[in-house]
Amino acid sequence: MRLLVVEDNPLIARSLERALSPLGNIVEVFATRCNALAALRHDRFDLILLDLGLPDGDGLDVLKALRERGDMTPVLILTARDGIDDRVSGLDLGADDYLAKPFSLAELEARVRALLRRSQQRSDNRLRFGSLSFDPAAGEAVLDGKTLVLPRRELLLIEGLLLHAGSIAPRETLERRLFGFGEVGPNALEVYVSRLRKRLQGNGLRIRTFRGLGYRLEEDAE
Repeated sequence: MRLLVVEDNPLIARSLERALSPLGNIVEVFATRCNALAALRHDRFDLILLDLGLPDGDGLDVLKALRERGDMTPVLILTARDGIDDRVSGLDLGADDYLAKPFSLAELEARVRALLRRSQQRSDNRLRFGSLSFDPAAGEAVLDGKTLVLPRRELLLIEGLLLHAGSIAPRETLERRLFGFGEVGPNALEVYVSRLRKRLQGNGLRIRTFRGLGYRLEEDAE
């Protein structure tokens, strides 16, 4: 999963990244309201962890802008403001959950898993399509009952395709998931798609290319 952390305290931001990255997540961290809004305009995330006390404004402005344009990405508010009025304001603006600082990392991880399950309309953490499944918490992919031992980027590709299974996963979204915000070569993503195609052969699944758009994981009728 791709998570956006909007937190200006570098110690807390590093703690969040270290706690959530080993669970199979790509964690992007921004310290200001302005940078967070720019990232959200140009990219898609699976969950946003949002601090309210940002150096250039209120984190609630980020939440408000997100919901006003119809973006329903789950938002977990993390803040030292524990007054009931602040909680009500955040929830009324469309936040999905609220966690007051200081908080337990174990509780944070549990709430993150719950929000991701809810957003994907799943009863557990595992993503499934045909004979392929992926457990984000364990970072484990299973194909036709057998665990796949794969490099991290191939696992991220599986996750990205499963999140869009049956529909087109945009090329830009997959590139961000695998390579972050750095420069990406024109054929970098295709290398990993080609490797995964070979692994899926004979298991009733295929990855179909849509030129200029992206890739779709679908059932192979052959």
